Amino acid sequence: MVSAYLSQSVRRIPLKHAIRAPMTRSLATAVNPVAEKDCRSITPPYAKLNENLATVRRILDNRPLTLAEKIVYSHLTNPEETVPVRGETYLKLSPDRVAMQDASAQMALLQFMISGMSTTAVPSSIHCDHLIEAYSGADKDVASSIVTNKEIFDFLESAAKKYGIAFWKPGSGIIHQIVLENYAAPGGLMLGTDSHTPNAGGLGMVAIGVGGADAVDAMAAIPWELKAPNVIGVKLTGTLGPWASPKDVILKLAGQLTVRGGTGHIIEYFGEGVDTLSCTGMATITNMGAEVGATTSLFPYNKSMRSYLGATGRSEVAKAADANAKFLRADEGSAYDKVIEINLSEVEPHINGPFTPDLSTPLSKFKDMVKENNWKDELSAGLIGSCTNSSYQDMSRAASIVKQAGDAGIKLESKFLVTPGSEQIRATIERDGQTAIFESAGAQVLANACGPCIGQWKRTDIDKSKKEDNAILTSFNRNFRSRNDGNPKTMNFLAAPEIVTAMAFSGKLSFNPMVDTLKDKDGKPFKFQPPSGNDLPGEGFETGRDTYEPPSPTPTPDSSVNVVVEPTSNRLQVLEPFEPWNGEEFKNVRVLVKVQGKCTTDHISAAGPWLKYKGHLENIAENTLIGAMNADNGQVNVVRDITNGQDDSIPAVAKSYKSQNMPWMVIADHNYGEGSAREHAALQVRYLGCPLIISRSFARIHETNLKKQGVLPLTFANENDWEKINGGDVVETVGVKDLAPGKPVQLLVTKEDGSQLTIDAKHTMSVDQIEWFQKGSALNLIKEKAESA
Repeated sequence: MVSAYLSQSVRRIPLKHAIRAPMTRSLATAVNPVAEKDCRSITPPYAKLNENLATVRRILDNRPLTLAEKIVYSHLTNPEETVPVRGETYLKLSPDRVAMQDASAQMALLQFMISGMSTTAVPSSIHCDHLIEAYSGADKDVASSIVTNKEIFDFLESAAKKYGIAFWKPGSGIIHQIVLENYAAPGGLMLGTDSHTPNAGGLGMVAIGVGGADAVDAMAAIPWELKAPNVIGVKLTGTLGPWASPKDVILKLAGQLTVRGGTGHIIEYFGEGVDTLSCTGMATITNMGAEVGATTSLFPYNKSMRSYLGATGRSEVAKAADANAKFLRADEGSAYDKVIEINLSEVEPHINGPFTPDLSTPLSKFKDMVKENNWKDELSAGLIGSCTNSSYQDMSRAASIVKQAGDAGIKLESKFLVTPGSEQIRATIERDGQTAIFESAGAQVLANACGPCIGQWKRTDIDKSKKEDNAILTSFNRNFRSRNDGNPKTMNFLAAPEIVTAMAFSGKLSFNPMVDTLKDKDGKPFKFQPPSGNDLPGEGFETGRDTYEPPSPTPTPDSSVNVVVEPTSNRLQVLEPFEPWNGEEFKNVRVLVKVQGKCTTDHISAAGPWLKYKGHLENIAENTLIGAMNADNGQVNVVRDITNGQDDSIPAVAKSYKSQNMPWMVIADHNYGEGSAREHAALQVRYLGCPLIISRSFARIHETNLKKQGVLPLTFANENDWEKINGGDVVETVGVKDLAPGKPVQLLVTKEDGSQLTIDAKHTMSVDQIEWFQKGSALNLIKEKAESA
């Protein structure tokens, strides 16, 4: 088990050599180079995909298809029975692979165990990256996490052995970086239990973030359902300037599309500018497509992908992709639902935030924004890395900035933290000297894990209890309030790693490294030169330490393994199936809370210290909606309990209603459930007695997660009707008993004064999803079918 973690000594490059060496080439020959992988389970089944696509083309009268359509439609379980219509048709798909991170894998496996399957139907992997708290740095934090999370890691590892799932140990790396290095392949279809799964789109894969129940579908050989996405085409021309990076492309695009602009769409990049980007740079762009609500994002197969596949031991995948190059690009004449053009030559560095990833500001204007908002011109910490920006190229460019400052005798003015994305990256940048450069400047190198990006940060430089105003600059992908350190007053601004690094030497939000100067050791003006760094290491990637040896790509399941969940555990809890729908209209449903404004999955099911309860539904339900703003009283996590007239927390009142068999519901604003793919946000409300939610609009993943757990998601036919309903109102449905695709539902609302009104509602339930609802959950249906088989 992972508790047998061995602390190993790490070979260091002498500091004097590291700093003296140029950053444009590798410093040493690979000691433990990446070997060629067995690619049989990694390479997409191109012959079958082309066969399926031929059938779809015939059905669609041979119209030209976008790349997104080609990959998605070629994965139809039965292409003969479907006429795909973008934005309308529900598709039944057969994914090639499933990837799960440790926080969400717990619930996914607990559900899979109920399915009755002896092994997974598709190659699957578990990645231990979310449960490692950043504090002491790298190895110490990994060792500490193995002690505090022993029960969880042992559960995940034993389940992996039993069902034939690849298990990546704590410290091996962040799920998305590991997938990019090992499993991503052009033209494949992968589901991942994390919203930033689209990172693999940088390697031409349709990779979609889902909840655990969706992953169970794929692992149990149940066709996975997705409404045929619309497609946004982003045409790239030109070449990025010396200070601009791929991160700035998506920061700029996020400002154009907003957090809702990509909902229901796949973002597909094309144009001559594509070939100027590195593979990992493209992955940065597709990773953050999640912040605009996109189903996924992807790039066409090109030479950068071929080079990356070769460098990471997947030459066989590259050869197969080369042979199917026509399949891996859009057809000439294909049409997009919307086209956005970006001239890379005109892109300047951007800074996005605070509190939302779509508040986009060009670096040249950010100084003015600081003044206009009267923000304190101080940067408390700079953090680089995470799944979005921890590639060799990212680390090299950031290190080149640190080296410039070191040569000039300039010291860090802000706390500076570095997160390598994987053991492969950690070992390679250590060999090539970037790590020594970071550490010589006073940076703290953290574990190969998510850490501060998801709130796993034991921060000591500010007093969280005092809720101190402060600003951090990060190369992360998400910046919701309280997300990183639990302090609602911490403003997180998103930027490229090299911008974060340069600004950490000034300690000021207003500093623009492109034009502003600092004082060097002699008191003379110093101006940073543009960053530099190779896309790939000249001497190849290092595999890293034996402790993190990659698992077999196709582990053999061992039915003799006993997966133990102790009944007294407060970390794991065997799931009990939800009750099926009783076949009647919902009556006497009390509105628990009317939510105002942004309500992400962080607000509905907080992470940070709550991550330890991801496998225990009863315990994690204690955080349900604790970040939600009550529109009726302007307070967060405060609602009126109508049974006693007292104010209490949302989960406390929900539990009280549940104990009295009183169903309740949520009234939500726009884009409800934005952010993470965490299905706990759906499981928790279902567990506490919520049968339906009505909103102005839903984020895609959360809407699907609610459906999977038997919760009916409705939207206002007239979004202004949100104003007419309040907490404490009593609701009765009309139309649920005869629920059908496209058929509206009505809510009969009785106000506290006895007056009544009717609200028209819509839904997006398909025939299959209605069956999930009727059975009580999708898992109940899977179990029923498995038992009958």
